[in-house]
Order: sequence, then C-alpha cells, then structure tokens
Amino acid sequence: MNDMEYAGFWIRTGAAIIDSILMLIIILPMMFAIYGEDYWMSDDFILGGWDLLLNYILPAIAVIIFWTYKSATPGKMATKLTIVDAKTGQKPSTKQLIIRYLGYYVSILPLGMGLIWVGIDSRKRGFHDMLAGTVVIRNTKTEPVKFG
Repeated sequence: MNDMEYAGFWIRTGAAIIDSILMLIIILPMMFAIYGEDYWMSDDFILGGWDLLLNYILPAIAVIIFWTYKSATPGKMATKLTIVDAKTGQKPSTKQLIIRYLGYYVSILPLGMGLIWVGIDSRKRGFHDMLAGTVVIRNTKTEPVKFG
C-alpha cells in the first residue's frame, strides 16, 4: 500500500473532462432528437422522463458499471488512474462504488469544496472518496503493448 501514488486534482479533472465530453457526444444528439430546440430554451430543471433517464439515470448506471468492472471510467483509463479501496489497495466493493457516486452530490453541495478537497488532502481524496473509503491512484505498472 505504501507504493501507491495518489492521483491529484488536475489529472482527475482531466479524466472528468474526458468523461463529460464522451457523455455529451452520446446524450446531446438524443436530447435534441427528443426535445428539439426547446430543450436549450427551457427554464425547467428536468423536462420530462427522457431528460431524467438520459441525463441522470443513464450516466449513474454507466459510471457505476465502469467502476465495477474496470475500477475506472474511460477518462480515468485514458489518464491511467484506478479507484481502489483506501485500506487494502484492492478493488472496492459495489456498495463502496455506489456510496462514492452518491458522494459526488455531497461533494458539490458546499460550493464544490468536496471536489476541491482532492487538491488539499494528503491522500488526494475528495469527500466522495472519504465517504466510500476509496482513493484514486496512478497506474505505475507498464504493460507491454499487444498487437493483433
């Protein structure tokens, strides 16, 4: 466990940006097809069932599935980051991952302080990591490139 290199604020921000762009590429065309231009002009927080499904439920399911099977989202994989149990350094349980996802909402409530905390904490944990008992580490192992 002592050989873990914790992933800091900026690399994790980069991973989140990659994930957000990927989600936008998938979700925005569907939202436009369903709601048309009205989607962009509405003052409503949630326009209807499709909005709720595509913007909230689908991303939550996708993220938790990626975390469960890969211990990372595509953005974390691209930046060579992995989510692990803070105590053991092993793969977190599904319960921990669900708590971690819900912990994002806790992290953003006090003016995003729970996310900013990643840059302050010695183990680079946000509030969501603390609640779930996880840390994000850099993959220091280099694997050989496979061809074919």
